[in-house]
Amino acid sequence: MGRIGIIGGSGLYNIEGIEVIKAITMTTPFGKPSDKFIIGELEGKEVVFLPRHGQGHRISPSQINYRANIYAMKKLSVERIISLTACGSLKEEFSPMDFVAIDQFVDRTNYARDMSFFPEGIVAHIEFAHPVCEELRGLLYEAGKNLNLRIHNGGTYINMEGPAFSTLAESKLYRSWGMDVIGMTNLAEAKLAREAEICYATLAAVTDYDSWHPQHGSVTIDMVIQSLNKNIANAKRILLAVIKKINLKRSCSCKDALKYAIITERKLIPERVKKDLKIIIGNYIK
Repeated sequence: MGRIGIIGGSGLYNIEGIEVIKAITMTTPFGKPSDKFIIGELEGKEVVFLPRHGQGHRISPSQINYRANIYAMKKLSVERIISLTACGSLKEEFSPMDFVAIDQFVDRTNYARDMSFFPEGIVAHIEFAHPVCEELRGLLYEAGKNLNLRIHNGGTYINMEGPAFSTLAESKLYRSWGMDVIGMTNLAEAKLAREAEICYATLAAVTDYDSWHPQHGSVTIDMVIQSLNKNIANAKRILLAVIKKINLKRSCSCKDALKYAIITERKLIPERVKKDLKIIIGNYIK
């Protein structure tokens, strides 16, 4: 039976109510994850929690080892990941203190971070038209509505590089493209989770209007943290409601994402790659 993974973003470094079983340090072929993984029980289900930026927010978005984080989640038998993340709004109607159940991503990181388990020796082309698990995303939206919170049913998250916030020109450009919110972390996680056949969904908490809004001025870290502190309790309420409703048996296509994705001729895949990626590709390549 698979576990439920929770990745906490800015302002979320622990979750009250988890009955902690143990905290473990993981090793991976891709290096060191962000922090120890907290394994525990929440709403009667086994969960694995990881603070994306490390305890105390020590790791910049550009320096997070996304591959190690997702690989370790897979190694810990995680089948679903719920990401809790802060974001800036690029539309008037996506107000600070709102939530967004993200359904699309656009990449503006310029390939500055590793987003695939298949960089050499093996090639896999995953289907990624719909980059989040619709079943899991639907549960996030439903939970927010049932709790009478302001939550948007879908939104496009543009993933910028950072760690600096957007220039005014960039913010206006992203608005002209029709983007809804902006952040620095979630696209890499979504891609890697799909490659690992893990369901992934993002609950984004809007903290500011980026830099485009004439009445709100430039975004500052104080602004972000103040908004997050106000809304973190609501994010946790949504999380608890979703975990309570999750059916541990998966019926979505995320669980078979690699079934037809690996294109490399089997005899040409190096043994080292087979060994390193066994927990990712083991169902298809021996």
